[in-house]
Amino acid sequence: MDHVPSPVEEFSFAGLRAGALACLKETAPPAKCAMVKALHRAWHAGELALEEADIAAGVPAAGIPGRPARPELVSPLQVKLRSMATPEGRAALIHALAHIEFNAINLALDAVWRFPGMPRDFYADWLQVAAEEAYHFSLLADHLQHLGYAYGDFTAHNSLWEMAEKTGADVLGRIALVPRTLEARGLDAAPPVRAKLAQAGDIAAAEILDIIMRDEVGHVLIGNRWFNWLCEQRGLDPISTFAELCVRYKAPPLRGPFNLEARRAAGFSDEELLMFKDVAG
Repeated sequence: MDHVPSPVEEFSFAGLRAGALACLKETAPPAKCAMVKALHRAWHAGELALEEADIAAGVPAAGIPGRPARPELVSPLQVKLRSMATPEGRAALIHALAHIEFNAINLALDAVWRFPGMPRDFYADWLQVAAEEAYHFSLLADHLQHLGYAYGDFTAHNSLWEMAEKTGADVLGRIALVPRTLEARGLDAAPPVRAKLAQAGDIAAAEILDIIMRDEVGHVLIGNRWFNWLCEQRGLDPISTFAELCVRYKAPPLRGPFNLEARRAAGFSDEELLMFKDVAG
């Protein structure tokens, strides 16, 4: 059975980035969420140092990311589509959203511990993202339990983390292709999913999607902020650099429809918004 920390349980962290690695390697979702919350609290209480060294050297890849034995990870083509007209179908959708949020916790933690030499605000930003993703996961997991299911009861795919592995040695590629590409797809997908849940009568799930959408705009904004900062530091053009990175790392092609209003709020430039309009036809 997954370990569930008690309200009074204490966690001890050697430093911010070492703490993020410890959270990342935790396999039990409830414990991971509790650890992230504790790490976030300790950082803002001024209890943690920010390690400047490259702490990734010598850390084995095994156990990264920590995740439970279930859900079974399969090809995206093997993830069954279920009708929203059935309780099981709605639970499967909530499960898919929970899996995205669980991956997002790990992705944010990985950004904190893996990449040395970034400004202090970079680590604070991604720790904030990890804490908010843990909150989202907890909301969805609790709602899934209310529906009579648990995280792990359905299959899931691993596409988000596979891109993280491809970009593990390249902070620019990671920021370009995870938060501002794959995760930005959530800005486009969330409104129709919310509408389907509300139409099916699951108002509680629709309200959870409202919270997630509000926060995800901020997460993609953070991704855009650091992508543009890195491009400026390296003297690179953001538009052509993004296109080159998509080819180098074989990113999924952009496809509409796009939520242009949310993408504008999330910091995409006017030139990028025009590109999205062209892609969408």
